[in-house]
Amino acid sequence: MFAKHIDLIESLALNIGFVVLFFFIGMAIQDVLKKGNVPPFGRAVVWLVLFLGCAGFIAKGLIQLSWEGSGLG
Repeated sequence: MFAKHIDLIESLALNIGFVVLFFFIGMAIQDVLKKGNVPPFGRAVVWLVLFLGCAGFIAKGLIQLSWEGSGLG
């Protein structure tokens, strides 16, 4: 029983880590894009991809939390 909760905590921590990683990658890319002559459309595409990546990991974590929290996982 306790091992099941440890696995859930580890997977949630991994998802949070990926979200933070995507955020920092986005900040680094934004810094590079600011210094270059990149059109606004290019910046928008980069942020859209990074946002969807973060949202995907957050959604995966929430779905996994609700799935395993209800005893189905």
